[in-house]
Amino acid sequence: MDFSRFTTISFDCYGTLIDWESGILPVLRNLLANHGQSQPDDAILELYGEFEAQAESGPYQTYRDVLQSVVRFFADHFHFQATSLEIRSLYESVPSWQPFPDTVAALHELHKRYKLVVISNIDDNLFAETRKHLGVEFDAVITAEKAQSYKPSLNNFHLALRTFALSPDRLLHAGQSIYHDVVPARSLGISTVWVNRKSARPGIGAVRTATGPASETQPDLEVPDLASLVVATAIPMRT
Repeated sequence: MDFSRFTTISFDCYGTLIDWESGILPVLRNLLANHGQSQPDDAILELYGEFEAQAESGPYQTYRDVLQSVVRFFADHFHFQATSLEIRSLYESVPSWQPFPDTVAALHELHKRYKLVVISNIDDNLFAETRKHLGVEFDAVITAEKAQSYKPSLNNFHLALRTFALSPDRLLHAGQSIYHDVVPARSLGISTVWVNRKSARPGIGAVRTATGPASETQPDLEVPDLASLVVATAIPMRT
């Protein structure tokens, strides 16, 4: 891949920059334990991915409400009544979710050469809390709240392109989710990097499984983390 043609790199946030599994799993394990239930982590993440996608597929609602719906879906699925505190527990945990160990250093190095954008299925106020952990000033942030839609909607990517008056060939999009990021970005002619982070559900994570031919689901580049993306762009990482 010729990285010199890109002026801007956009990132998914949760699962790519932020270790959201370390935030999601304790909350949902505790929710299930409160009601005498337990599931392996990969099963919890599979259910989370499906329930989140269901909540995001209808008319736009805030991500706070999406996460409350996810908890209610878990309660319905396992046949218990969640308390109001439990219903709030998932979205209230978001501000405490931390970056992956390589995220901040990688963003600083990449920002020396590219404009950096976040395209994230999140609310403005929740991302404002996450931003405090990331240590870099993004050139733009496209939230679901701003777009009034959730990836994999193309609307979120169109908004990013309009924000910078960019042609798709000048933007590189990096994300952990084939479903949310690689498939829609590729459909617009945007080059993609699949950040295939380690996960309790390897190769998929806490998202819905993407379906379709390889021409739609195959990224232009696969890396295991952002440090590897820095190496691929030939920018030395600081230690």
